[in-house]
Amino acid sequence: MYKYVANAWKNRGTREMREVERQRLISWGEQPAILRVENPLRLDRARALGYRAKQGFVVVRVRVRRGGLRRLRPSSGRRQAHMGVKRYTPAKSMRLIAEERAAKKFPNLEVLNSYWVGEDGHHKWFEVILVDPNNPSIRNEPSINWVCDGKQKGRASRGLTSAGKKMRGLRART
Repeated sequence: MYKYVANAWKNRGTREMREVERQRLISWGEQPAILRVENPLRLDRARALGYRAKQGFVVVRVRVRRGGLRRLRPSSGRRQAHMGVKRYTPAKSMRLIAEERAAKKFPNLEVLNSYWVGEDGHHKWFEVILVDPNNPSIRNEPSINWVCDGKQKGRASRGLTSAGKKMRGLRART
């Protein structure tokens, strides 16, 4: 089944799918920037990244603005030849920014991973998978209870998620 879900996300070019995606993005734009969702939109991707449909797992949709980082122009003093106002690219990816914002909004949860779900001209949306390290079902599950270690506090802000490792140059750029 997950193969068919992944195929549907790869081949979104049909007119019906484009219309569904357009309506979805319009409604997401009216919602809060960080919103807890009941189920992941891309179930195949979420499960591949560690999500399980059980207590202790939380999925959050995060909206991040698109475009390069714009800096304020120096208002006084001489004009430097290289002011660093335009074409200034942030070191962090939008996905990492989304993970950090989700971690800040839900301080009792740890970021497991994230994935892209949509974009328009102004925003990108990511779904971030969060885990509750204090939940008994997480503590008793051998495949995920490594999150319960004290060493895993603040994974997103320390660059320990997949997007963070990519930013730090520890993973091949794909």
